[in-house]
Amino acid sequence: MPLPSRQIPLPPGSRIGIIGGGQLGRMTAMAAARVGYRVSVLDPDGDSPAAQVADDCIAAAYEDRDAVRDLARRSDVVTYEFENVDPGAIEAATAMAPVRPSVEVLRITQDRIKEKGALTEAGFPVAPYRAVRNPDDLQRAIGEIGTPAVLKTARMGYDGKGQAIIDSGASAESAFDKLKRPGGLILERFVPFAMELSVICARNGEGRTRTFPCTENVHENGILDLSIAPARVPENSAREAARLASAIAEELGVIGLLAVEMFLTREGGLLVNELAPRPHNSGHYTMDASRTSQFEQLVRILCNLPLGDVSMQRNAAMANLLGDVWLEAGGNPDFARALSLNSVSLHLYGKSKVRTGRKMGHLTAMASDVETARSLVLEARRIARRAS
Repeated sequence: MPLPSRQIPLPPGSRIGIIGGGQLGRMTAMAAARVGYRVSVLDPDGDSPAAQVADDCIAAAYEDRDAVRDLARRSDVVTYEFENVDPGAIEAATAMAPVRPSVEVLRITQDRIKEKGALTEAGFPVAPYRAVRNPDDLQRAIGEIGTPAVLKTARMGYDGKGQAIIDSGASAESAFDKLKRPGGLILERFVPFAMELSVICARNGEGRTRTFPCTENVHENGILDLSIAPARVPENSAREAARLASAIAEELGVIGLLAVEMFLTREGGLLVNELAPRPHNSGHYTMDASRTSQFEQLVRILCNLPLGDVSMQRNAAMANLLGDVWLEAGGNPDFARALSLNSVSLHLYGKSKVRTGRKMGHLTAMASDVETARSLVLEARRIARRAS
């Protein structure tokens, strides 16, 4: 379907509906308020991170279609902050207000089998994979792909959850029994990558795109631990990563943000790993280091405003603050001392329950070079781990 040549901007005071009340919804709501828009949130928790800063909150389950219709009815445009949303609920919202990104994009990106299929069909580079429905499928897939390989749930897996490494056919049966889900599984060849990268592409209703700088990501136990921007890669690799992200957003018809996670192989090639049609953890540094943050960019797209400048004002590094930091510090991290370091910023998400592996906030450090920014943010987190 051709895009209209011009989108009419929503006037200040218009309302954005956000399905999901986590930190991504929180930071989107804060960006919306800064440029004069109101926000309604739908989340089961009436005191969720996003509900704390939104204009109002509908406390209901994500699959509650009456509640989703209520959100859409009071909103001028609707978005969602995570992929594990019922597509039927999104369709219900679409009947009453524009939803960005669309339900078609959601259906593809919330299912790894559909996602990999769409990428492959369009000619984008991905690691070899096979859909797995039963143990026989798995053994056949191992024979075709080889080991080591990664077995993942087709849906609902995130932050390292819902996946297992298979080193041999002998370990396959226990992995299948542990992970099997009604939506099926997917087996992917393990990629001995040199680096994990991501690019966040913004695409508006007129089909115009802008990509944030390619970001280098380091994971610990499947959870993003550290992001460095711009990535320490050759310029041609960064350009190709941006080209891939823009091309995928165009292919899928995304209106909103699309985060494209990739592997840089040891031979210097790029393989697309996963897609996320929303703000992304690896883009949190943009709140401090970029002229336009990923959250403001999403608000601009939702409200039909011109895309913002994505250039960086300084090099940056972002370190996640998991619940482990609170536990190690005896419940009271020393953020005051961490913030005594120059060019370090703290962002906490308003979560009251602390547990291991839970994302509670992040630190960002900025400097004239990425190595200094990286050292600064790691030192700030090390200091915070001490009890204040």
